[in-house]
Amino acid sequence: MITVHRAAGFSVVIFTNDHAPAHVHVFKDGEAKINLAGPGEAPELVWAVDMTRADIRRAMAIVSEQRDRLLARWNEIHG
Repeated sequence: MITVHRAAGFSVVIFTNDHAPAHVHVFKDGEAKINLAGPGEAPELVWAVDMTRADIRRAMAIVSEQRDRLLARWNEIHG
């Protein structure tokens, strides 16, 4: 597990033993899994557990803002 970004109390993580498609896990009080390239290449929420709607919206905004950088890190880690 590699923390690749931190913002506003959120930690964005890529698991080294994870699988395609390219995605991140975002932690705060709960966890969300977000694909980095959903339909139209925009990030897409896969699921969220124990996160408020506001935290999910903020997690999506963080991943959207950092998408290119996060996708590059995914490719560095997973090839």
